Amino acid sequence: MPEGQLQELKNGEMLTHKTAELFANKKVVMFAVPGAFTPTCSETHLPGYVVLADEFKAKGVDAIICVAVNDAFVMSSWGKAQNAENLMMLADGDGSYTKALGLEMDTATFGGLRSQRYAMIIENGVVTTLNVEQPQKFEVSNAETIIKQL
Repeated sequence: MPEGQLQELKNGEMLTHKTAELFANKKVVMFAVPGAFTPTCSETHLPGYVVLADEFKAKGVDAIICVAVNDAFVMSSWGKAQNAENLMMLADGDGSYTKALGLEMDTATFGGLRSQRYAMIIENGVVTTLNVEQPQKFEVSNAETIIKQL
């Protein structure tokens, strides 16, 4: 995984997480969405991980991370609205980490630079599984698929 930083608003405090620390000596499931509060992201993608969080933990996952090219305030509000207290809702506000991963897309007037929809399994800083969705699709990055791949 490339080195970078992601932000989180937690208990009113702005935290900056270094990705090297997020992934070191851990098994992490990280998924990204094009935008918080958008239809597929809010109705299906994030809720799947919320519902299956305990199953991910039972399979040895140390952290479930949701990332979007949004600010930390939006990610925090979205997490609260979705009851995602068992997930880390991390912001890549300027898209720099998404670019470092090579998973950015230009959505033009929708929102400009955003993340492609994907999910990955990271073990001790190394990606062992990467599922990137085709444009306008939601088939391989859902929680059910990832949990089967653990």
